[in-house]
Amino acid sequence: MPLRLLVVDSETADQKAERRKTSGAASFQSYASTLRKLSPDATIATVCCVEGPNDVSFDLGEYDGVLFAGSPIQMHQDTAEARSAAAFMTGVFASGIPAFGSCAGLQIAATAAGGRCKPRDAGMQVGFARDIVATTPGRQHPLLDGRPQVWSAPAMHSCIVDQLPPGAIRLAESRSTPVEAAEIRSGNGVFWGVQYHPELDLAEIAASIRRQSDDVIEEGLAENEEALDAYARTLETLNDDPQRQDLAWQIGVNEQVTLPVRRQTELANFLRFLKT
Repeated sequence: MPLRLLVVDSETADQKAERRKTSGAASFQSYASTLRKLSPDATIATVCCVEGPNDVSFDLGEYDGVLFAGSPIQMHQDTAEARSAAAFMTGVFASGIPAFGSCAGLQIAATAAGGRCKPRDAGMQVGFARDIVATTPGRQHPLLDGRPQVWSAPAMHSCIVDQLPPGAIRLAESRSTPVEAAEIRSGNGVFWGVQYHPELDLAEIAASIRRQSDDVIEEGLAENEEALDAYARTLETLNDDPQRQDLAWQIGVNEQVTLPVRRQTELANFLRFLKT
């Protein structure tokens, strides 16, 4: 049977509009597009968890899996958006429907289950998370099946999970991000999540860098707008031609980033889990 998936949006209307200007799609739309490529026969619906009703009891039973897209939401802050997102995730846990999330999705699930988030000590993570390593439990977990001992992945975030909730399993880590992947169980539900973005291609990462250019330059990661634009153009060119080994070498990535089948490993593994 084709999978029935629900993609959860945690961007405000203004944030969606801003992302559409630079990327052509809101985060949840990019997520749904990637899922359609991975599972062409899937039925995909979307819902926003930060604007409008957050009562998820309505029809979750219609879905095989729930997937949380990334967003600029700050789960360490006591805001209406953060409270609404956590309440929505609490409902997903209670439903028993398996869930997955990237970046903010991981932070939403961790907060809802009793964990804690905070700003990243090393500052903003821009472009890629480097040297991600599976923990001992992670090396045996189906979420990371197919990943090598060490890998890089697209990433754009300024906050991290500081403390996992009780009973959660840390599956991967990096030097500056202690929770790169995790399994979280709460109530009847199970959640798999990653701090990075397996759903995004390099053109979308380039657009994110341009969209946040002031912050990137302020962090000292680019000398000026010209340097930032040159880096973004390299990412766009490599996205269009993943075989450009010269460009992959210049930015320090390999096929784990450049090839969609490798980059999307965790998403593909979650969809496979839903079918078992």
